[in-house]
Amino acid sequence: MAFPDWNPEHDAFRATVRRFTEQEIRPNVDRWREQGFPDELFRKAGALGLLGIRFDPKWGGSGLDHWYTVILVEELMRGRDAGATVGLLVQCEMATSVIDAHGSDELRREWLVPAIRGERIAALGVTEPGGGSDVAALTTSARREGDEYVIRGGKIFITNGARADFVTLAARTGDSGAGGVSMLVVPTDRPGFEVGRRLRKLDLHSSDTAELFFDDVRIPARYRIGEEGSGFRYIMRAFQSERLVLSTMVNALCRDVIGETLAYLSERTAFGRKLASMQVWRHRMADCLTDLEASELLAYRAADRLVAKDPRAEVSVSMAKLYAAEMVKRVVPECAQAFGGYGFMEENYVARCSQGVQNWGVGAGTSEMMREILAKRCIDPRG
Repeated sequence: MAFPDWNPEHDAFRATVRRFTEQEIRPNVDRWREQGFPDELFRKAGALGLLGIRFDPKWGGSGLDHWYTVILVEELMRGRDAGATVGLLVQCEMATSVIDAHGSDELRREWLVPAIRGERIAALGVTEPGGGSDVAALTTSARREGDEYVIRGGKIFITNGARADFVTLAARTGDSGAGGVSMLVVPTDRPGFEVGRRLRKLDLHSSDTAELFFDDVRIPARYRIGEEGSGFRYIMRAFQSERLVLSTMVNALCRDVIGETLAYLSERTAFGRKLASMQVWRHRMADCLTDLEASELLAYRAADRLVAKDPRAEVSVSMAKLYAAEMVKRVVPECAQAFGGYGFMEENYVARCSQGVQNWGVGAGTSEMMREILAKRCIDPRG
């Protein structure tokens, strides 16, 4: 039996995303690397139904499952612009999924529907200057005053932060610890909201990443997502999809990089022979292909368990994220080495991919956090 067991509906969706990528992303990569990708890309993706594939059809979504998320990511990454891909996936998987899952109908109508259409851009505000993976210790506060919350604090490393129309924000509404965290929708046109520095990254140059500041920003209490004090639980649940997304991004990136390297090895001659005929490179590429195959199968198993609502999904997702984040640090530098001096030139795609390999082990939970989750679930008898 084939795994995954793709069907004609999967194939049709894959073809749709591939056309979008080939027409809207791939031709613009060089320009967007310098200028950033335009807001219009959200609207174009929304018009094709790509920004709400797992969301309730009542609000404009497609009601599909995580296998379609995997396909979406694999095909967007064919555009060779991981920055634009991240921006779109924050919109449809990371910043809006909690509204779809836990928001009131009023919130969904006001914020989710236009986000699915690409008419309003979303950012997810969790990470803070003083803490990343330790979400339960966040300090941004949302103080209740009558029918409003008053928000004070700051966030950092926020994708889409400089252009967002709203931020899905994690803030402290209660006591210290996980039970004091809530999720809120914060429009960015409110007095007291400010975008700080546009942060310069080693990679993903086409996407904006920013500091955000909240200086007594007032929002209606009805903009709270779900129950007060349940935000930590919502975030942890959403992280499962986010980690699958990042694992799949890494795998797609590495498959493309390996393909580019194999093509180069079959053309490049040294000492009168093609590099692809030399045992040293044949064996090194065999290792890379084996590493990638293992990583892809871990991600597919994670998707399978998420779709089945298997209680072991968290373990599979954590393994997939951990393995992919470590695998990319082995595979991409190995491939860049094959290009010799060209592997150090910015014009070379594989060389550019090697600049930001460390980042994949940080976003959506560090590799260290993935190991700790796995230790608790698989080793600790109390896990």
